[in-house]
Amino acid sequence: MNLILKYFPNLTEDQINKFEKLESLYQDWNLKINVVSRKDIDELYIRHVLHSLGIAKVIEFKPGSKLLDVGTGGGFPGIPLAIMFPDCSFHLVDSIAKKLKVVDEVVAGLGLTNVKTTHSRVENIDGKYDFIISRAVAAMPTFVHWVKGKIAKDQKHELKNGILYLKGGDLSEELKDYRTTTIYNLSDYYSEDFYETKKVVHLPMKYKG
Repeated sequence: MNLILKYFPNLTEDQINKFEKLESLYQDWNLKINVVSRKDIDELYIRHVLHSLGIAKVIEFKPGSKLLDVGTGGGFPGIPLAIMFPDCSFHLVDSIAKKLKVVDEVVAGLGLTNVKTTHSRVENIDGKYDFIISRAVAAMPTFVHWVKGKIAKDQKHELKNGILYLKGGDLSEELKDYRTTTIYNLSDYYSEDFYETKKVVHLPMKYKG
């Protein structure tokens, strides 16, 4: 938890309480339904929570923003970002029902009212979103194909509406066809070794009616 406060010192008491609760909620539920590896549970804040919040280093979502978390797994990056931005609405989608069971229980345990979940493939989701967030669930061309037509028309932010993707490693091959991407190195924001190769990729996407 100190790690979160190190990089996000201006949290409210309510946000601090929710971030503190995350560990016990995940430990408890992970024993019943394994969604996070044993090692990752022991390093939940560095490998999952702070990693998810890398997106919050790149952009501050404005109140009323709508965000779609694709392939949320155990609730990352959606749940940490929902704590960070309580005035935004988060739609967490995964095609694996048992993972969403854990997400639903964690959301209930935290009392988060700005999160909804859907058990579905993302292609079957209707709705328009300011940003689509995710953590490396597929190569970018595949991901772009999945989320076509889901970007909202109205721009609320300086960063253009589109995809915010947490990825690691060398992305030059994967992104070579996407000239408009901006890559933010998380090592510019975080000093821990874990973040040396971790990045946030922003890919603007056009609204399609």
